Parts: sequence; C-alpha cells; structure tokens
Amino acid sequence: MSFSLQEKVVLLFGAGSSGPGWGNGKAAAVAYARAGAFVVAVDLDLDRANETRSIIEKEGGCCLALKTDVTDADEIRQVVDKVMETRGRIDILHNNVGIGDMGNPVDLPVAGWDHIMDTNLKSIFLICKHVLPIMLKQKYGVITNISSVASIRVRSADLIGYNVSKAALNHFTRTLAVGYADKGIRANTILPGLMNTPMIYQIDELMMQFESEEAMVKARDAQSPTGKMGDAWDIAHAAVFLASDEAKYINGVTLPVDGGMSCLSL
Repeated sequence: MSFSLQEKVVLLFGAGSSGPGWGNGKAAAVAYARAGAFVVAVDLDLDRANETRSIIEKEGGCCLALKTDVTDADEIRQVVDKVMETRGRIDILHNNVGIGDMGNPVDLPVAGWDHIMDTNLKSIFLICKHVLPIMLKQKYGVITNISSVASIRVRSADLIGYNVSKAALNHFTRTLAVGYADKGIRANTILPGLMNTPMIYQIDELMMQFESEEAMVKARDAQSPTGKMGDAWDIAHAAVFLASDEAKYINGVTLPVDGGMSCLSL
C-alpha cells in the first residue's frame, strides 16, 4: 500500500540537512513530495532549503524553498502568508527544528536554556498560532511534531534542556490533539531514537567521546536492540503515514521510531 498525499500542501520547518546526506527534515520533505504533496521547505539556511527543493524538482515534484528563523514570530507570519498567497491552504504542518546544547542546571547558561526552549518549544507554539486558524477554516489539518526518545527516557543528564523541551513538546501535541479533534485537525509526535543522520557528526561534544567516527557509529549501533541505528527515511516514512488518510483515526500519539529502544529498562 502506498499512502497518497496528492494535492496536499505541506509546510515543513527544518527542511535542510546539517551536512552531506539525509537529515530527518530533508528526507521527510522528499518523502512527502514523492507521495504527491506540494512541499514548502523552510530552513534557517536558505541554501539547505534550496538543496531539498532541487532534489524534489529533479524527481518531478513541486517545492517552494523559504528561509526563516523559527524563534522570530514575524518571520513565521511572513512564511505562512507566503504559503497562503501561493497555494491558498496548508494541509500538513511538520515541525522538525530542534537543538540540543549540552549542559546541566549548574553549567548551562540561562541564555542557553532560553535558546533551547525558544527553538524546541516556543517555536512550535508560534507556528501553530499562525497555522491553526487556517486549518480551522479548512476544517482539516495534520500536525506532526518531531520530538525524541530523550523525551521519555533520560539517556544523558547533560542534555537537560533538550530532554525537558522535547517532553513538553509531547504534551503540547497531545493537548492540541484533544483540543482540535472535533474540528478536523489531528496532531501527533514522532520520537526518533538513535539515528544515523548528518547531525550526529556535527556535535563536537559527541564526537569527542570517541576515537573516530567509525567508533561512534559502532557504539551507537550497539545500543539499539536491532544492532543498527535508524536513518532519516524511517522518520520520513512514519511522517507520510501519519499525514495520510489511512491514519485518519490516529491522533495524539507519541510514536517512537527507535528500533525498540524505548522498551528497554532504564
């Protein structure tokens, strides 16, 4: 079975990849396009958004690339206005932006805590503030927020800002799901586990724990019950399913995509 999103308009924040290869947002954008959707690929780095757009267009899909800072309410409004000017609707909202600065309550600066919360949590509030009225008018909409298994399991005490912001995102999404279920709008959260994406190679604090990239990959693979990390396509395919009509009665879930890691005892 293939899940069709023909004629749907997807607004995806965090559509670029932080390095060569497939990040979660980039893969999701391409997967949505392959399912027939028009994709609005938004990223803080316009070059990254345009890379995603280029891939989609080379495959025969349709995409608009835009730049925005998700912590800036005015920039978000401008993006939403642009989508409405060009497409007239927003069927699927996919929030993929997230950061994970290291630190515990003693070491993490107040500004660092605020930056994490603004990027991982407040941004979703700001985006929904502008997109939900459109979905309410349409009497239809799907919201998919990308969280993390770190929101339900503490893997590192030095990621307190990331862990807490993602846990709050889960409950924010559940609250959306209940509040708008009778208005044709669904909201779900995907919880990636250990994923082999370009981002992990950009985290200096992570790389410093290992002698080489190969050692890091081997160690992370070993932590998964499957013996391998997942990849961006695992997240992308889950997102396409949740956005499809086949998932029309799935609402308010926190879906781990983690090879079973969340089933392990702490």
